[in-house]
This record gives sequence, C-alpha cells and structure tokens, in this order.
Amino acid sequence: MTRTIGILTGGGDVPGLNPAIKSVVSGAMEMGYRVFGIRRGWGGLLHYDLNEPSTHEYYVKELSYNDVRTIDRTGGTFLHTSRTNPQKVSINDAPHFLQNSKWGKPVKGMDGFIDYTDYTLDVISQLGIDILVPIGGDDTLSFAVRLHKEGFPVIGIPKTMDNDVFGTDYCIGFSTAITRSVEFITNMRTSVGSHERIGIVELFGRNSGETSLISGYLSYVDRVLIPEVPFDIHKLSAFILDDKRSNPSNYAIMTISEGAIIEGGDVIESGEEDAYGHKKLGGIGMILSEQIKRITGVNTMYQQLGYLMRSGAPDSLDRMVAMSFGNLVSQLLRRNETGKLVALHGGKYTTVPIDMVLAGRKRVDVPAFYDMETFKPKIKDFMGVPMFLS
Repeated sequence: MTRTIGILTGGGDVPGLNPAIKSVVSGAMEMGYRVFGIRRGWGGLLHYDLNEPSTHEYYVKELSYNDVRTIDRTGGTFLHTSRTNPQKVSINDAPHFLQNSKWGKPVKGMDGFIDYTDYTLDVISQLGIDILVPIGGDDTLSFAVRLHKEGFPVIGIPKTMDNDVFGTDYCIGFSTAITRSVEFITNMRTSVGSHERIGIVELFGRNSGETSLISGYLSYVDRVLIPEVPFDIHKLSAFILDDKRSNPSNYAIMTISEGAIIEGGDVIESGEEDAYGHKKLGGIGMILSEQIKRITGVNTMYQQLGYLMRSGAPDSLDRMVAMSFGNLVSQLLRRNETGKLVALHGGKYTTVPIDMVLAGRKRVDVPAFYDMETFKPKIKDFMGVPMFLS
C-alpha cells in the first residue's frame, strides 16, 4: 500500500523553504510515497472542511515533481504560510463550520480560545496522510510536538532567520538574512557618512540577538544591541558619539535587535497577540534614534530593515542546508524513524527528538561572544567555536 506524507510551512517565510520542500518531495517520490502539499501552514488543515469539497484542493494538493521542479530558484514558500495554532484558536477566528460544532475543547485557563487538535488529526486521517513534515520555527514546531505526543508521526525541519530553534545549531534562512543585512548596512554607510550622522539599523530578532550580533560583527559596525543585554541609553550615547568623533569620516553606525530593551523599560510591542502569544515587535530603533539625538545633539539616520532581511532567493549556504535537511528527512522516511527534528550539531547533520524544540530557549552566549560593558561583539576564544558563533 502506498504511503503518504504531508508537508507544510508555517510562521515567517525565509529563503530556503522552497529548496527544502523540493528536496523532501523529490526524495519521498523516489521511494514511492505520495506527497500532499498543505497550504497556509497549520491553517490549511484547520480550514479544510471535510463536508465542503470546494475547500479541499484549495488547502491540500497532491504534489508531483513538476510542481516543485523550479521552486528552488525563488525565495519564500510556494505553499504559503500562516501563524495558525490549532491548539489555541480564538472563538472569533475559528472557521465558521467549526463554530458550535462537536469539535474543539476550551483551552484551560484561557477564556475565548478553543483547542482543535482533534479536528486537525481527523482531517489528517481522512486525507490518508501517514507522516507530516512541518517546516518552521519553535512556534510552528510546537504543534508538531503536540501531534507527536498524540501519537501521530512527524519529522520537523527547523527554519528561522533568527536562528533560535532550540536543538539545532543552524536554521534555514539565517545565512541569507545575515547576507542581506550586511549588504544593506554596508550600503547605508554612504548616506550616513555623507551627512555625518549616527546610523541606527533595526533588525529582526525577538528573543535572540544573533542577527544583530553577527550582522554587526561582519559589517564592522561601531556598537551592537541585543535582547539578551538591556542597555543604558546614556552610556550608549557617550560611546556612539565618541565613535563618530574618532571616525575620519565623522559618522558612526550601529545595529539593534527589535527585541532589545532600554534599562528600566520594556520590549516595544504593538497590536494584538497572535496564536502563539506574540505581539508585533518593532520601533525600538526609532525610539533609540530619537533619544540619541536628544542626548548628543547629533542628527541620526534610522532604518528598519524588516522583511527585506528575509526576502529574495536563498544564498548558497541556505540552499545547501535546506537541501541537506530535505535529504535527511528522506533517510528518516526510509528507516521509518519519526518523532525527530533534523538538525546541525558541530557542523554535522544529525537528528534530535522533536520535543527538544520545547526544552529551552536558544539565545546568544553573551559571556562567549559579547562585551556587555562596551556593547560590542567580542569572541573570547575562537578555538572550537561553531562557524556561525551559535
């Protein structure tokens, strides 16, 4: 009997998702598997109405090699994505056909939220899917862990431009995000230098400061701010003003993670929480820019890179990792091994139990890679350090 796998992508898009999908689909088909592509992440399963055929092909489509033949040449995910969390759905956001149905259980301690895990599992069963391959960060993969605990076979692939999935040294999308950031920072120097200002570049990074740290390190910015270390605004202003005065071109430039915090303050968030409990981050760079200008009297130039960091086709490293992760999934399928997360440890491909993603929070190793007193990247000892300092 032919076995079937389902593949989906959830959370923020990153370069490298399409090569990973192509690799998984091609490898699975070579072994005789049928492959279903699930659109819009976990939302595709939640909105798949078993009693309404018009929703079926819209959310789930059987993939052939021709469907994925050229997708590796572009960024993003051709399956599309969402931040849907079937185990925590707002009553108002639930599909209409599930509202007031037999499906769903109230989420303990959270009024107004319903757990539709059972419905999701029923859809998977009706589709005849034997194994799911979700590609995502710790939020998306947290529901994969839930399905695993419910007894359903899953194999996870880690992706996030923050490189913050616990259990792996590297996540798909990180290298390209760093490459884009370094390019933009380097290019921005021409404007900051021409106007003799202080440049502040805000980068994505909620809990982990790796994008700010590595991008700032590689582009030789003057100061780097990360979520792991709250900063004193007056101390920082004195440093950056001195950096400007010491520069023959009379300018300074720095990076800051969107999750960075001014001492005594809070993370800058806005909007409503998503299904994983996160509000939209961003704006700390603007606040910092205004504060530095007020304290130093020097004009600033603020740039929030935002989605540009993770736009476009993947670089060679992200292609390599994405394709290798996909091939590793194929090997696991061949061995009938599930409940795993494909990973990189010490520069070598491996696997860890899927529930490892919930075992901790991956953050910058501050003592090893950062000087808290000067707000600068500082690698204490390069011997034995991972390639990406993570």
